[in-house]
Amino acid sequence: MTPTKAATKMNSSKNTNNNSSAKIITKGVSSRNPYLPYLMILPALALTVPVLVPFFQSIYYSMTTYSLTNPVKNFIWFENYKWLLTSPDFWNSVRVSFVYTFTAVGTELLLGLLIAVLLNQEIFLAKILRPLLLMPLMIAPIIGTLMWKLMMSPEYGVLNYFLSFFGARDFQWASAANTAMFSVVLIDVWMFTPFIALLLLAGLRSMPAPPFEAAMVDGASKWFIFKNLTIPMLMPFIIIAVVFRIIDSVRQFDIIFGMTKGGPGQTLMNFQVSAYTNAFTYTRVADGAAIMLINWLIIYLISMFLVKFWRKSQDRLS
Repeated sequence: MTPTKAATKMNSSKNTNNNSSAKIITKGVSSRNPYLPYLMILPALALTVPVLVPFFQSIYYSMTTYSLTNPVKNFIWFENYKWLLTSPDFWNSVRVSFVYTFTAVGTELLLGLLIAVLLNQEIFLAKILRPLLLMPLMIAPIIGTLMWKLMMSPEYGVLNYFLSFFGARDFQWASAANTAMFSVVLIDVWMFTPFIALLLLAGLRSMPAPPFEAAMVDGASKWFIFKNLTIPMLMPFIIIAVVFRIIDSVRQFDIIFGMTKGGPGQTLMNFQVSAYTNAFTYTRVADGAAIMLINWLIIYLISMFLVKFWRKSQDRLS
């Protein structure tokens, strides 16, 4: 028998022994405590059940006539959904939600990628600025929104004071319909760009050095390396960042409600603010529940698509 065959035989016998030992240990544990697998999933159940109970309760409410002024719940099946799909206010909420989401997330992705690339340098200034990225993330969204609301005040806000040096006076910010979306997106970008930048910076730090060194030895330009090596390797991190930010943006409430409560008029009446207004201002709990369930379905479909795309990007790298 050759040394190679002998080594192969020894390895196979060792693996067999290891597998047998693992089976014996598993069998012993199961025989001693047959309920162990069920006990191990109890923490997951403890987290899932409190979420599922209100979820199914909201499904029930969305199919009734329940309101705060008339607590009698008459079951009407999908009539609330039919009413929503023919309501101009609902389609305005769809438009506002998607405009807000894609504008905010697109801007944050571009700025976050740029910041991550700049901070991925071993220079003194980059080392100082990296911890400062965490500062906006330490502030609660509603507190940050109220802070920006004071700065954006047309009468006494500090932002208009600085704009006056450039000839721009009495900029209305969120008080005007044509600039309200820009104002809330600006707050969102300031607050959550660091989140994307930190994720992408972690991705840049985890990349293997040999492919980049080989490309530089071959004389590849920096743009070629960035386009053909950095971006493909960074794609899983980009998708993860986009998934989290899209989920947060589609169901955004704090910034919009804290800034204008959906106004002026219906300008910023997205899904969350519309559901809150229907449920608690107009007391139509059933309509608010139906809006929230449609919002959940949209987030679920977008997330599933992005997760599949993330898996494909992982497969390409492997």
